[in-house]
Amino acid sequence: MGTVLAFDFGEKRIGVATGETLLGSAHPLTVIHAESNDDRFAAIGKLVAEWQPERLVVGLPTHADGTPHEMTRLAQKFGERLQRRFALPVSYADERMTSLDAEARLRETGRNAKSAKPLLDAVAAQLILQTWFENPNVQPQSPA
Repeated sequence: MGTVLAFDFGEKRIGVATGETLLGSAHPLTVIHAESNDDRFAAIGKLVAEWQPERLVVGLPTHADGTPHEMTRLAQKFGERLQRRFALPVSYADERMTSLDAEARLRETGRNAKSAKPLLDAVAAQLILQTWFENPNVQPQSPA
């Protein structure tokens, strides 16, 4: 039991969410905007030091039918780097449709597309973490 950090990996932005396993509830935290991998991992390192998570969760994007694509491979590589760098267990959660769901949730709060954009990746990370809380032992199929 403890804190979990979740990531919605993207090549330009990484959404981050946090939650507690005891409560099983996820909350958007921040969006990392960094050009280089070193800068991205430095920002993640600060979050890991601050939140001291017991586990990290990475959203694993796939096609609608669950088959992997290039972003699936990149997200998995990101998860492997997290595990090596921070020596924490990394789980993956199916992230199909999380961005669309995040957009819909932000619209419900009265935000338009422009005002929602800065929050979108963090809310997507929240949905990824909530998916993992609801099914922690279900891992999406890894790309071949």
